[in-house]
Amino acid sequence: MSSTSTDIDKLIEEEFSRNIGLLSESEQKRMLESRIAVAGAGGVGGLHILTLARLGIGKFNIADNDIFERVNISRQFGANTHTMGQNKAGVLGQMVKDINCHADVRMFHDGINSDNISAFLDGVDIFVDGLDFFAIDIRRLAFRASRERGIIALTSAPLGFGATLEVFSPTGMSFDDYFNISDDMTYLEKMAAFAAGLAPHPYHIRYVDMSKVSLAKRTGPAVSLACTLAASLIASEVVKIITGKDKVYPVPHYLQIDLLRGKFKRGYILMGGRNPLQKLKKWMILKKAQSMNIEDNGQQL
Repeated sequence: MSSTSTDIDKLIEEEFSRNIGLLSESEQKRMLESRIAVAGAGGVGGLHILTLARLGIGKFNIADNDIFERVNISRQFGANTHTMGQNKAGVLGQMVKDINCHADVRMFHDGINSDNISAFLDGVDIFVDGLDFFAIDIRRLAFRASRERGIIALTSAPLGFGATLEVFSPTGMSFDDYFNISDDMTYLEKMAAFAAGLAPHPYHIRYVDMSKVSLAKRTGPAVSLACTLAASLIASEVVKIITGKDKVYPVPHYLQIDLLRGKFKRGYILMGGRNPLQKLKKWMILKKAQSMNIEDNGQQL
């Protein structure tokens, strides 16, 4: 469903009137006319979608091939007793429509892949990464496709009691260059490089119980407040990009926050993943990952 000028004026006057004062009417109108593609509708992606919908984003492409399970309830805001067994993209799409009945929502119940990535990014202003942390190859596909289409791409990882933010401009450093990832790397090498680039200052390592991280099962501890923080970082960046209210800092700039330790860091990694210090961090993470892989019930990745 596409909103008419009358629909948009009424939405601004009624549903989104409390945004006005922080957003102007013309800025709110641009938000309602913008289309955001969100891959992943779980703990992080689901909150990205709902936060952006309440900010007044009027058009969404939502992709997720997973269903809600009881284990999701602690941190996934689309998960409740009534949505168990339902497709996540479908649930979040309906939640957006419940917030804004004029919203234009396209749902991709099979997730994203090489066959549908063009359709997923069609007409999109910004791509938002809400994919599972361990889904490195499909994430690379999405960022590469966004870059090829001139679409700015955002990722924010909930880590411990904090979150990170990286912005990828289609004319700046690419995803693979920032993380220094290539096709000939093993899965563990890619994940080590990804982790090192996401959190140049791993504040959460001091208190996280690494025995609860399973590389074989591709699971790790996560709390709802970190997902909420990640969604706030993404939504703020979306506002800046769409309205031009403030400067956007693409990679190799990064932002990290840890609420438990009271840490805030806006940094810059010269050369991205090719920086010697980042290479050292990647090597240390890889050695730890290889050790965990051996000890993780003998399961090989």
